[in-house]
Amino acid sequence: KQAAAESAKFTGGKTAAKAKVSIERPEIAENGNTVPVTLSVPGVEAASVRRLALFTERNPQPEVAVFTLGPLAGRAQVATRLRLATSQTVVALAQLADGGFWQRRVSVVVALAACVEGG
Repeated sequence: KQAAAESAKFTGGKTAAKAKVSIERPEIAENGNTVPVTLSVPGVEAASVRRLALFTERNPQPEVAVFTLGPLAGRAQVATRLRLATSQTVVALAQLADGGFWQRRVSVVVALAACVEGG
């Protein structure tokens, strides 16, 4: 899968543990053109998290965003909006200061799709 390949690029081929990354999103999105998403790593100091990334499994371009957090970030949290082609799994990855990676996968059901190629 293209999303798995992009995720592997982000982690440098390292395995990401399924832990501590939170993805807040609507379980059912009325419209795939604008799906609000908040990524966070609760209970962890912001300085412990270097980057947060978002990937989608069924969009034409799976890497949605990579956020780099500096030492003055305050907390490991970012918010954005996704454009989803169809109902699918969204993957969040966190790169930690110690070189490790954490991940979380969630499903989003899209009632009206966006970013469909050739249409």
